Order: sequence, then C-alpha cells, then structure tokens
Amino acid sequence: MRVYLSENAFIDLLISSAEVYRKECFGFLLGYKLEDRFIVEHAFSVQTANRRHKGVEYTRKNHKKIEPILARFNKLQKIGDFHSHTQFGPTKGLAAPSEEDINSMVHDHIYLIVAINNNEKTMSWGENRDGTISGSVSDFFFKISAHFLNGDASAKRATIHCPFPPGL
Repeated sequence: MRVYLSENAFIDLLISSAEVYRKECFGFLLGYKLEDRFIVEHAFSVQTANRRHKGVEYTRKNHKKIEPILARFNKLQKIGDFHSHTQFGPTKGLAAPSEEDINSMVHDHIYLIVAINNNEKTMSWGENRDGTISGSVSDFFFKISAHFLNGDASAKRATIHCPFPPGL
C-alpha cells in the first residue's frame, strides 16, 4: 500500500503538530482511495480534541457537526486520520502506532503518525527505507509514518511518497 501526500496535506501535518507541541494533535485526512494507494489531498486538525502529552481524545458528538459539511465534497472523502507523538523530556516521540492506535483503526482507512521532536541536527527531507518520510524544519525534527489494517486485521506500514518536502 502506498500513500501520496499533497503539498497542502504535508504543510497541514507539520503545522498541526508544531502548534500544540508537547501535546498530541489530531485531525482528519481528506482524499480518495484507489486499489493500491491513498491520495491525501488535505489534512485538517480538530480544534475540539482533548489534547494530552500521551494521547488525544475526540468525541463523536463533535464529529456530527462536520459530517454534513464533509458529505458535500463529492470528490473528496474522509479516508483516515492523523495524530502526533511528541517528545517528553529525553523520551523521543516515535512514528509507530501504540496498541490503542491500532485498536481504533478501521479497514479501508489510512492513519498517519507524525513524530515531532526537538531538532538536534538539521536534516534534509527525504523518503526513508522503512516507508516513512522525515526531515527538520526550524526547531523541530519530524518523522511521518502511515499505517492501515491488513486483511487479517493486523496493522501494516504503508510507504509514503511526497514530492514536496525536498525543496521546502
């Protein structure tokens, strides 16, 4: 499975994660799913999420307010969500799903995790061998991973492609 991030989605992921750094962000991914890939056109953060350092909660009650608006976009669908894992003291945020993350996944959706940590060494943006993308911007180092449920209900990593980051 592959995930293609648009420039808009990429920027939204970084800004959403950095804005609430030290707490987790949460948001939805809009785009479309093809047979072997997800195309992520937009990522929007949810303002009503209850953010903590190790977790974020979002109530379905609030989602009902935006469902009719999302339904009006014929070409884009909600194809998943994203959240961040942040550094806390010396403990780095990791771009890997927790057991709770995996348990909340559903089939035919994609889930992005944005690990955001203090930038110790400026790194160019690039695609990594493990299917993630990573690089630094300003005071932060980011690593973004994508995950989905396989046919046997186990979580698998998808490969992210994003043509935008190298030039930033």
